[in-house]
Amino acid sequence: MTSLLLIMLWISLPFARASESASYVAAVYEHLVVLNPNPGATITRREVLEHMQKNLEVFEEQAARAAQQGAQILVFPEDAIQGFNFTRSSIRPYLEEVPDPAAVAWNPCSEPARFRDTEVLQRLSCMAQKNRLYLVANMAGLQLCDAITDDRCPPDGRYQFNTDVAFSWDGGLVARYRKQNLYFEAAFDTPPRMEHAVFSTPFAGRFGMLTCFDILFREPTMGLVEKLGVRQLVYPTAWMNQLPLLAAVQIQRSFSYGAAVTVLAANVRAPGLGMTGSGIFTPWHEVHQHDMVGATGRLLVSRVPVLDPAMLARATGKTGGTGNTGLGVGAGLAWAPFSGNRKREPGTDDTVLVDAQGRPAGRWHHLEARGRPRGTESQHCLPANEECEDTGASKSEEEEEPTVFHSIMMYDNFTLVHLRDTEGNLSVCQGSLCCHLLYWRSTAPSTELYALGAFQGLHVVHGTYYLEVCALVKCTGSDFASCGGETEQAQTRIDFRLEGNFSTRHVFPGILGSGMELDIPDEYGKSLDDSLYMSRSGMTSGLVTATLYSRVYDKDNA
Repeated sequence: MTSLLLIMLWISLPFARASESASYVAAVYEHLVVLNPNPGATITRREVLEHMQKNLEVFEEQAARAAQQGAQILVFPEDAIQGFNFTRSSIRPYLEEVPDPAAVAWNPCSEPARFRDTEVLQRLSCMAQKNRLYLVANMAGLQLCDAITDDRCPPDGRYQFNTDVAFSWDGGLVARYRKQNLYFEAAFDTPPRMEHAVFSTPFAGRFGMLTCFDILFREPTMGLVEKLGVRQLVYPTAWMNQLPLLAAVQIQRSFSYGAAVTVLAANVRAPGLGMTGSGIFTPWHEVHQHDMVGATGRLLVSRVPVLDPAMLARATGKTGGTGNTGLGVGAGLAWAPFSGNRKREPGTDDTVLVDAQGRPAGRWHHLEARGRPRGTESQHCLPANEECEDTGASKSEEEEEPTVFHSIMMYDNFTLVHLRDTEGNLSVCQGSLCCHLLYWRSTAPSTELYALGAFQGLHVVHGTYYLEVCALVKCTGSDFASCGGETEQAQTRIDFRLEGNFSTRHVFPGILGSGMELDIPDEYGKSLDDSLYMSRSGMTSGLVTATLYSRVYDKDNA
């Protein structure tokens, strides 16, 4: 009776802060994978099981550790059981047929003989059952097909899928997701039909499933977040870091903040391949790790707020005011995906004081008062700058615009302008995208070179997708060609407000400090002219990158 009363009391408490009643404990494990030394060679099923056993034994240990720390859900990385760099034929003995949980109710731990050659599924199911937690893992999946009835069936009569699986705390298989956006994965097939995989838990409501490269594409990602209203994502990944814009924890942090979702991200650790970076991310806080030298895995455990709208509505007795894309306003978590006018903490007054042009007033006013500069690529006035006149008149050397230059960043040809003063007001344009920066820096410009860059166009290296990017970056040297290179270190602290006139609302704000220190904006939102901005002051570490990284999904195939 006492326990029942305690449960009823817990449910009736109003949701006030992330650390109170509507929360749960999540865990992710970054795994140092035991690899097959010759992944191109075909070996027997017995040899395959002996290999995978080495990784699954570590999973067993970490699942027990997570449960001891109160974890209710645990996520393991992509490719962490079998490794990578297989051919289509050499991965065949690793494959297991994973039934669709929507069609087949199956508990592999309790019913091991129901399907043949499912040792990995059985082992994962028993881990979940033994430790009484929800468990998410990635494995090599199989689906047999017949070319007579399926015109997409591969010539060898089988689909091979990069597959995520989720188990409930009794060991039941509750979700299966086959990766949609493959990244140079010759061993696997793209699913013939795109999938939205969602499973429900009693402690946090719904979770959606993504894998690695999926995070950069409309489907299934935006389908889960915007169409289905999913606010919590499990994310196995094998992400190769690439600074200055797409380190693993950088995109995980930016996506969580921009989309207003929780991301439980588990990356593999393979320093020789540039793979590391995992974390538990909410729009406001994170626990993460990035380690390019460590020789062991790392378990992260954290208590996080429930963001599922239906679960919050039940906990608070209030419904969200923004339909299937909003978080319950009454719950004090009113951020909707890709919405503006946010401050650093949930539930605070999100009113932002603005000047006559709809831009935030305050510490930036004396710089903004100088007027918005000309677009430095076109040498014409920026949109919405009515006071700018295209006279073409020459200026004195003291008033000359900073030098406009081009440099390759992340394989894309950015247009940039350098920060030549201790404080300033700069703009740079490429195509119809214009980026505007107000800044104050802690060191003299000669100490470290920084540049403001803009890119608008189709990225075509290691994937094809359309970008609009405004980025403030620390250059790796003293010459302009070094702007866009990879570095993790910076001395200069910069207070800034970065703004861009993006053509899409799918913008992911990111701030990266020295030593891979993650940060979020003080303020983030829209000006009256619909430009999107973010600001940050008072960072304790040097600034490596501040970026507004947007995806224009409609132009991916243009």
